[in-house]
Amino acid sequence: MINFTAKLFLPLVSLIALLSSGAVLAHDGASLPYGSFMGGLTHPVLGLDHFLAMVSVGVVSAQIGGRAVWTVPLTFVLVMLFGGLLGWLYVGFTAVEVGIAISVLALGFAIAADQKLPVSLVMTVVGFFAIFHGYAHGAEMPTVANPYTYAAGFMAGTAVLHILGLVSGDIARHYQRGKLLLRFSGGAIASVGAVFFFGAAG
Repeated sequence: MINFTAKLFLPLVSLIALLSSGAVLAHDGASLPYGSFMGGLTHPVLGLDHFLAMVSVGVVSAQIGGRAVWTVPLTFVLVMLFGGLLGWLYVGFTAVEVGIAISVLALGFAIAADQKLPVSLVMTVVGFFAIFHGYAHGAEMPTVANPYTYAAGFMAGTAVLHILGLVSGDIARHYQRGKLLLRFSGGAIASVGAVFFFGAAG
């Protein structure tokens, strides 16, 4: 299973690395040498908090199965766009980093629990978390960026991470060891989320 997974994800990881190579860092607003789209694309990919949360959304969706595999990630992406608009307008949200940290903690815990949660509940919770992630993307948009192409970039980056989580979660859940690996990974993600939380709250 490990060899199969490695062969499956190596091209995807290579593509992400190629797209983000040399590009502006997630929180660098000084310049956009590769354009607004690439700036938006790298924001969720290079930020560890965003990366873990968005991959986790895909994994949780795969664990639930059924219509959750598309409704949950789609909810995140669409609500995140709304959050991005709020961030771009600087509406004055507070504790954004705390909200993002809690999302990593909660999603990691959900993966570790491996329960068939109601799809509507997961969509609601994921949508709530998406506002914080979107707000961070919008608020940290470089001033030189085109807001439309930047938004398209961070939506595309988020979708890629969701797909990464979906595929890995779907493969793993068909194997007993894979399920155990997912639950262990969920615990590790939740632990990282706790570290983020105490760092943001402190």
